[in-house]
Amino acid sequence: MIKRASPWAALSALCLGFFMILLDTTIVSIAIPAMLRGLRTDLNSVVWVISVYLLTYAVPMLFTSRLGDRFGPKRVYLAGLFVFTAASLWCGLAHVAGLLIAARAVQGLGAALLTPQTLAFITHLFPPKKRGPAMGLWGSVAGLATITGPLLGGVLVQHLGWEWIFFVNVPIGVVAMVLTVLLVPDWQPRRSHRFDVLGIALSGAGLSLVVFGVQNGQHYDWGTVFGPVNVLMLIGAGLVLLAAFVFWQRINRNEPLLPLRIFGARTFSAGSLTAMTVGFTLTGMFLPLVIYIQEVLGLSPTMAGVLTAPMSLLAGITAPFAGRLSDRMTPKYLLMFGLIALAAGLGVLSLQARVDSSPWSFVPALLLCGLGIGFIFSPMSNATMGAVEPSLAGAASGIFNTARQVGGVLGSAATGVLLQARITAAGGPTHDGLTTAVRETLLLPIVVLLLGVLAAATMREPGRQRAPAPSRTSA
Repeated sequence: MIKRASPWAALSALCLGFFMILLDTTIVSIAIPAMLRGLRTDLNSVVWVISVYLLTYAVPMLFTSRLGDRFGPKRVYLAGLFVFTAASLWCGLAHVAGLLIAARAVQGLGAALLTPQTLAFITHLFPPKKRGPAMGLWGSVAGLATITGPLLGGVLVQHLGWEWIFFVNVPIGVVAMVLTVLLVPDWQPRRSHRFDVLGIALSGAGLSLVVFGVQNGQHYDWGTVFGPVNVLMLIGAGLVLLAAFVFWQRINRNEPLLPLRIFGARTFSAGSLTAMTVGFTLTGMFLPLVIYIQEVLGLSPTMAGVLTAPMSLLAGITAPFAGRLSDRMTPKYLLMFGLIALAAGLGVLSLQARVDSSPWSFVPALLLCGLGIGFIFSPMSNATMGAVEPSLAGAASGIFNTARQVGGVLGSAATGVLLQARITAAGGPTHDGLTTAVRETLLLPIVVLLLGVLAAATMREPGRQRAPAPSRTSA
């Protein structure tokens, strides 16, 4: 019978949709030069095409993770898949920057509905001792999708146009919906949640203001946005709202959106912080690299994708291996190795970037990056999600994925701002100016990755995890 499909068949169906939404976090990067020309807009607007997706992906996820507990993860997953697929069609049909940004915002909402359900299903379908290989598959999909974007995007942009980086999602989304209906069990956790409306409003408004301020600071010359309101005031207001959100979560005696007791598990806290640094790096590294490879080295979108293909391949090969290893040894050491390898690869790329560099001389550094990525996702997910009790799996999945996506939003915004500032300081978008700006911008994700190494080092070893203490604010 269909409902008795193996856990691996169900997970494979779920991973297809997960692959598609993560693909869209990086596939747009390769199309930046083509979109600048096709939409007749500026770099800030195109960066917003990337950032608004990450923003609407990250902000609702604490809330959408609870929807699966109430209505069933399969049903929420299918709803997110439908919204994402329909929004992808809208993106491809939008030929004005404003409409494309709006469509990408809806795409992000679909992704936010879908993503938390995949990790929740892993905790349901696989017992703890067999979860490593499942996390390996999940990590492989995450790594492959994040890195495959430039290759697939390059081929589509050069031969069909930038619109097809969105149109390609439509048939994939339809197939993923059919497979989900057929292969994924209709699991009902039957946990009736009260929805923390105030918490949703405070967290959403706070994150939106902070990201808008960081993203557009350079655009407004860090001055007035409208009337008496300036950029720093918006960022400050966002931070105040986020502080108010944390305070509300602490005093909310009903059912907080963010059960703070979950952070009593040190490994979960460290894993979530590490996920934020990884999200920052993976979105932040592509913007400068893509501009350098295409605008300075002169590679076509397809060849730029081919150049990064070995990185994608190695990440996909090593991720399942790392997942299996994370069941047999302390995951944090595998994670730290991955973070250091990725940082080292980016460091070599920064040192090698010159106006007259051969594109193929970057392959060893890109392979080092791919090795690092392959060793990050599976151990990080296995250690982080394994540190929480089953009753908090839904909330934990939402927090973990939110941390990664918030990191992605900040990475996209911060590197976009820094890149534009350094291009201006280096004398404009000449080859020399772009190269100098790219080399300096790549230092930012390296520093952030090293912070991730420090966070991962604080994780507890298996068997020494301390469960969160009971609390009246439990989910």
